Amino acid sequence: MYNQQELASIKAHGLESRDVDEQVRKFVKGFKPLQIIAPATAKNGIKCLSEGRKLDYVTLYEASKAKKVKFVPASGAASRMFKKLFEVMDSYKGPQDYDKAMSDSAIADLCNNIAKFAFYDDLQDVLKKRGTSIEELLKNKQIGQLLKAILTEEGLNYGKLPKGLLKFHRTDYGCITPFEEHLIEAASYASTNGTAYLHFTVSESHKELFENKLKEVLSFYSKKFNCNYEVSFSVQKPETDTVAVDENNNPVHTPDGGLVFRPGGHGALIANLSQIDADLIFVKNIDNVVQDRKKADTVQYKKAIAGMLLHNQARIHEYLRKMDEGVSDALIQEIESFVKAKLQILPPAEYPLFSDNQKIDFLRAKLDRPIRVCGMVINEGEPGGGPYWVKGVDGSVQLQILESTQIPDDKKDVMAQATHFNPVDLVCSTVDYKGNKFDLPRYVDQQTGFISSKSIEGKTVRALELPGLWNGAMSDWITLFVEVPASTFNPVKTVNDLLREAHQ
Repeated sequence: MYNQQELASIKAHGLESRDVDEQVRKFVKGFKPLQIIAPATAKNGIKCLSEGRKLDYVTLYEASKAKKVKFVPASGAASRMFKKLFEVMDSYKGPQDYDKAMSDSAIADLCNNIAKFAFYDDLQDVLKKRGTSIEELLKNKQIGQLLKAILTEEGLNYGKLPKGLLKFHRTDYGCITPFEEHLIEAASYASTNGTAYLHFTVSESHKELFENKLKEVLSFYSKKFNCNYEVSFSVQKPETDTVAVDENNNPVHTPDGGLVFRPGGHGALIANLSQIDADLIFVKNIDNVVQDRKKADTVQYKKAIAGMLLHNQARIHEYLRKMDEGVSDALIQEIESFVKAKLQILPPAEYPLFSDNQKIDFLRAKLDRPIRVCGMVINEGEPGGGPYWVKGVDGSVQLQILESTQIPDDKKDVMAQATHFNPVDLVCSTVDYKGNKFDLPRYVDQQTGFISSKSIEGKTVRALELPGLWNGAMSDWITLFVEVPASTFNPVKTVNDLLREAHQ
């Protein structure tokens, strides 16, 4: 039973007590391990496009009249970018700590290259109003004051702003944010009849900031790229939040006696994605952007993987229509071959024993689903989460994107064999062969969530993460993987990533 304060906090999130009970049960029971068969590798689950095939797909996409939308998860705060900076800022007492601070490469790189950051001029302006400068603070070994000017409300407040609104790049027309870079990208590969449609998922507290930025820059980019823009925003729904528990799986409480809830992770955005009205949806993270001179590969491969989706989708829809008209033995065999060879779906071991009707039902179920084509990058570092072959509850084997946290200890040897990782480079179609939208929550595998450790006011709590947007939330989609070059993946996870060549 929950008391009045607890029930009020549950209701405030649009939930009921039974929802919280179910969440707590998941903490106690955990999640059933996935049946991971093998990593997907080049030519064994990951398609490697020849130059000719790539150009064919690009041509197919460019000729298409499909409505496109660019869907950008952008709700993350930038605080994790500055983790080391916060640590040094909080501990820095004065010049006596200078040598210790500069012995950390993150601090040394920042200070030694401060003029290379796109926010340099803004930072100088802030300090000028105080009668000082970046150079003076560094000369006097006042690193703590410099970091405060970057991170806190005393200065740029970058520690609390959304990552999408930080200045990432210097350009000929000013210093711009990743939010603006996505507008630029959309004009080059995601416009329909001269209009680029974009949708950003943002946090409620940052929504107005994004809307104001859009008003500020919209006219400029429309004129510069001769492109109209239709930009919309949504927030993660509060009913997708999950309760936090302690090490004994007891719900954690706020000071006023209510329950502590946390965002359920990017998997909650499947509800936002389901609201998008488009034939093709490009999904890409907010921080994976590059300077204009580096965009050519990104643009070409976005078009290629979209063309690959259209090519396969046309076959899928053709087969579904033929099945509506009647199914012959020859058609069953043709579809079986297509499902195995092109869609990379391996039927269960008992499939040869199925009756014709059972085979038809199986094949129809595998064809009549949302579809996604996912770019995969060769992993040049430590193998981790990425593309795998996974056996489903019906015994069939197909491709899935897994995070390293989803891979049980007894399968770490499989993870060590992985050759590629997931850069979040997806093109999706959520419309069926009759032109109706799929009910995306129906295709979520609720057993692919996971439990993580988080910190709340210095205390470690257990957090329930919903099946990830491109993991369990899309696990029952038709999934195809294609190798894309590393040049298409340039995320900014720490502030010093902005010093990399792609961002300079």
